[in-house]
Amino acid sequence: MKVLVIGQGGREHALLWKIKQSPKVKKLYSAPGNGGTAEIAENVPIKADDVNSLRNFCEKEKIDLTVVGPEMSLTSGIVDLFKEKGLRIFGPGKAAAQLEASKIFTKELARNENIPTAWFEIFDDAKKAKDFIKSKSAPIVVKADGLASGKGVIVAKTENEAFQAVDKILVEKAFGSSGDKIIVEECLEGQEASIIVVSDGENIVPLASSQDHKRVFDGDKGPNTGGMGAYSPAPAVTGEVFNNTISRIIKPAINGMKKRGIPYKGVLYAGIMITNENPKLLEFNVRFGDPETQAILPRLNSDLLELIELSMEGSLGNYNLKWKKEACVCVVMASGGYPGKYEKGKEISGIEKALELEDTLIFHAGTRLANGLLTNGGRVLNVVALGENIKNAIDKVYKACGMIKFENMHYRKDIGHSALRS
Repeated sequence: MKVLVIGQGGREHALLWKIKQSPKVKKLYSAPGNGGTAEIAENVPIKADDVNSLRNFCEKEKIDLTVVGPEMSLTSGIVDLFKEKGLRIFGPGKAAAQLEASKIFTKELARNENIPTAWFEIFDDAKKAKDFIKSKSAPIVVKADGLASGKGVIVAKTENEAFQAVDKILVEKAFGSSGDKIIVEECLEGQEASIIVVSDGENIVPLASSQDHKRVFDGDKGPNTGGMGAYSPAPAVTGEVFNNTISRIIKPAINGMKKRGIPYKGVLYAGIMITNENPKLLEFNVRFGDPETQAILPRLNSDLLELIELSMEGSLGNYNLKWKKEACVCVVMASGGYPGKYEKGKEISGIEKALELEDTLIFHAGTRLANGLLTNGGRVLNVVALGENIKNAIDKVYKACGMIKFENMHYRKDIGHSALRS
């Protein structure tokens, strides 16, 4: 079986690594891939958003299955485009991908299906948004409606910060047309966690729980990023929280989409806030999380390719996944300046030595091969370790991190510490 994974980050490297373990796989391709994916797949120099070229490649090479990593490909309708040509592809179509492409679509679905979430109002006028903010008290959250690379959600601690967020999105158009409308919503308090499931349009199979670290600096300080690390399982996701999330958030969303004539097939990621009441929905994503995937897949004993095919066939009923008991921690090593401006082309050393450590994996993100391994992005490497518990996995992962070097690199030193406090 020939399988293509679209994308170039750590998530895609982890997907390729896990899919490669399936006995069904004959050849793996990665588009465009990175310096690490080149070791286990054939990198194809086609960008993830060049959907027509990707479709032509799959037709020409007779690819049996395509797995989509990034949201941009899904929200631009790559699944519909492939299906027109009879090509097998895993992921939701463009209409279903609105769950991530439009926060307003998701909020209205939540309202209609009684999914617990923060109270909210929708605005396309800056003055009206500011008047509403004045009527409420800070902290308050301002969100761009569309995709903004994880940077379109601003948690304003003061009224003035909220006004600045409104201007940034609606007036200055910092996120382009993604900010034609905004949501102003309640600032929920509690612990964030991620529950990811695979759906066949009716049935769901949950993956292990995980928790992401979004802020760039230790102690959850500094600006939001695409994610600076993750761990699995998340102790904050108790059995009760997990069951409530499935029954009150994820299943109503899947049923609501089906009622609308938009059956949801693919990965659905629910970002939740564990409040004093019940888990509440923060957002849906329509793909595997990044870096959550890098912390979840090393714990999975089952065949990921089998899970994907059953989802596509509508046959997930009664299917259960098998998991390792060990915990897993993923630390993101980033370029100096990330999530702001950063330089590329820095030489990376120490990976081979780090990989000699027991239960250690390294998934590449922003890397490329050119007379050695060089940095090629903001998030450069995902260093991953399995351990008998979170504490043990933390010790192992930071030992590995200490062996890797590139100029101006930085990474958080407290990934997983919140799990120790749970």
